Amino acid sequence: MSDKEWLIRAWHSTALDDRDRAVAAARSAGRTLDDIGAEHAMSRERARQIQVRVQRALAAAADVSHGDWRTAMRAASEAAATLRTAFAAALWVRDHVSLDSLLIEAGLCAPRTWAGPLHGWWTTHPDGLDIALRELAEAAPLRGDELREAASAVGLPEDLPLDDLLAGSGSRLVRNADGHWVRRRARGRDAAYLWLLEAGHPCTADELLKPMYTTTVAAVREALRRDNRFTQIRPDGTWALTEWSHLHLTPHVNAVEALVAVVTESGPISQASLFTKVTELYPVSPWRLKQCLLSDQIGETADGLVDLVARGARPIEEAEPPQPDTMALKGDVLGVRITVNQDVLRGSGVGVHSWLTWRLGLRQAPMSRTFATADGHAPLTVRRGTSNAQVSSLRRHALELGMKEGCVLALLLRLGDETAQVRHGCVVGACPARATASRHESSRRMARLRPPAPTKPA
Repeated sequence: MSDKEWLIRAWHSTALDDRDRAVAAARSAGRTLDDIGAEHAMSRERARQIQVRVQRALAAAADVSHGDWRTAMRAASEAAATLRTAFAAALWVRDHVSLDSLLIEAGLCAPRTWAGPLHGWWTTHPDGLDIALRELAEAAPLRGDELREAASAVGLPEDLPLDDLLAGSGSRLVRNADGHWVRRRARGRDAAYLWLLEAGHPCTADELLKPMYTTTVAAVREALRRDNRFTQIRPDGTWALTEWSHLHLTPHVNAVEALVAVVTESGPISQASLFTKVTELYPVSPWRLKQCLLSDQIGETADGLVDLVARGARPIEEAEPPQPDTMALKGDVLGVRITVNQDVLRGSGVGVHSWLTWRLGLRQAPMSRTFATADGHAPLTVRRGTSNAQVSSLRRHALELGMKEGCVLALLLRLGDETAQVRHGCVVGACPARATASRHESSRRMARLRPPAPTKPA
């Protein structure tokens, strides 16, 4: 038996009996002491005492096998939330339910969120995750491709089940029909804000009916009057954003075009001055302007000013972003795990972490790289834009593999011969598609075994 098994041995030792282990496992699953006590015919206090005994027994085993285990666990819990597997790796043990009792004994607890404790995750700062989620909500509204970037900016872990948390009834954010994240109590006004920001010019109340999902012009006007982000332009009655320093139609189609126009006219310019001038011409956030600097038309001079590549400036390349857990490089094969969602099944392009495009050498925008596929499939294209990174549609692959929403799709990009493979990447026993197929087969089997209904006599 390897050294990784010492915690498992302690869990199954004679120091603990079956009831001890059952109580500790139930607490790890999030059940209350009252519920556990009722199940085992004991008081709430007795259940608590058993839990404490389990913690101390496992701590004693840890003191023998890994003397500095408390330090290792606290060092691994600096983030607002850390997955249990990280603590297993820190102690060189297998991930097991017994680890939860050891974490409690070390002073850690489940992070609190608007949906309650986040089970399977641990921290020494129980309110840290809730605070970060509130900061994320305050950053709304967010376009769909801005969510992960904003989450990273407030310190949320890369592998946090963010979509699940935001889907909860207590979430302060909701995803609207356009795929953008808006505040639950201001969804119509937030949608109008993003619409105007994208349009770049004032709009009539009629034009805002659709994005706000409002049925009357009067309702649009009443909602916008109560929000100081909007202002009405007289005498034509159109609506604009208060933050705009101009109230005329912009001649530029997008933020990149506006930024290039300013640099073309001004010559080499500091980033701060450039951003100020661009926002006077085209209303856009500083975060979006930083993305625009990756345009293949924009570069940096030797003295750190922004200028055109056509005038000799050195192109600005994206610095290497942190590698997400969903991507790995082995030899010349780049692997990507993608969770199948409605966007994949609809045939939309799939947004991916920019580490993939960075590894593929797509460090400016627009850039792309194409990989051939087998069985008559169209080639897969990975694109780097100024606002996001995408893989072309994976819908046909997902459907042919029998995938459902929630399945994991494994994408293998072979850099040597520029080919791609798409496989079913679900863990055995945890596949939504296979679970559904198994239930259907069980139902059919039961139907065959069920005796036929008796016929009524004529």
